[in-house]
Amino acid sequence: MSSKSKGGGDTVSRRWTLLLCLGSFFTGLLFTNRMWTVPEAKDIIRANKAKEHREELVVEGYYSKIMDQKEEARKILGEEGSSTEDDLQMLNKAISNLEMELAAARMAQESILKGSPIPQGLKVIKTRRHKYFMVIGINTAFNSRKRRDSVRATWMPQGETRKKLEEEKGIVIRFVIGHGATSGGILDRAVEAEDKKHGDFLRLNHVEGYLELSAKTKTYFSTAFSLWDAEFYVKVDDDVHVNIATLGNTLARHRLKPRVYIGCMKCGPVLARKGVRYYEPEHWKFGGDGNKYFRHATGQLYAISNELAAYISINQHILHKYVNEDVSLGSWFIGLDVEHIDDRKLCCGTPPDCEWKAQEGNSCVASFDWSCSGICDSVDRIKEVHQRCGENESMIWNAVF
Repeated sequence: MSSKSKGGGDTVSRRWTLLLCLGSFFTGLLFTNRMWTVPEAKDIIRANKAKEHREELVVEGYYSKIMDQKEEARKILGEEGSSTEDDLQMLNKAISNLEMELAAARMAQESILKGSPIPQGLKVIKTRRHKYFMVIGINTAFNSRKRRDSVRATWMPQGETRKKLEEEKGIVIRFVIGHGATSGGILDRAVEAEDKKHGDFLRLNHVEGYLELSAKTKTYFSTAFSLWDAEFYVKVDDDVHVNIATLGNTLARHRLKPRVYIGCMKCGPVLARKGVRYYEPEHWKFGGDGNKYFRHATGQLYAISNELAAYISINQHILHKYVNEDVSLGSWFIGLDVEHIDDRKLCCGTPPDCEWKAQEGNSCVASFDWSCSGICDSVDRIKEVHQRCGENESMIWNAVF
């Protein structure tokens, strides 16, 4: 009897335990439903679509670029009659381009995972379609209206001819300028009116100033790279005479090389005394007194290949700026696998120097006076330089780049 009573007690205990467990479960379920609302399916879909869109922005662009490179490699391997050296150069360029795309894709992936906006230099790859041969940016200032007009009247095509040059030859030419210290001020309005008339400006997100030329150069290459997918990007000053066809033919000889930096290479002294022209505030970085800079292209005209412009665009926020823009550009390539091309046709003197060379069939790419770091009194003299040293206008249309 006592044994039965004990068993009944155990049965009641198990029942109450079961009821308490069920009650706790349903109470917890009720509390959870009130305190946490499960996202609706449409909210989940919207979030996923936003994420997919960001990923698609990168993946689609890079997939397209990578497939282009693969197709290029297939063509190389399938070509007959080309030399082994040419094949290797083309394959090296294709591989180098793929490596650059991979590095950029990794940066974009990191931005997505961190929830950060994708850098502008990486976004543009999806939207760029048309291929250009070269972009020529003419560095200019607010007070250089007469210089710009003298360039327009000599070596820079105008109106429909300039548009035809872009469409048929893939050559883009623009005056490059930023903004005044006062946004929308009289300086900006004057350039806007000039641009409305000629349509030949590239406006930068940059505040103009002589001591800001390094920043302007970096912004120029980054902006040009984002707007035009070109093989080469050129910077030239607005007091320099240029033969466009000769420039194109010169650059075309290096198009199979993945990373090239072309100009008249120099290594001038590092000036440590304040008050002198081209004073270097960071002279101590280059050693003791009497030291020279590393080799770099003189600032009147230089060109870089597509991959180097991409490098500047991607890394622009961490590239150091020296006071002299040509030194800054050269410093950005120190430590990279870059081929420096020293071509003296990019720095001829004004007549009679460039004239003699033209008569010998060795036309100059650019002409200026070293003593003035450009053509002395260029507004008055560039027309004479163009008449005596300029190439025939038909050359650009007959050229095959």
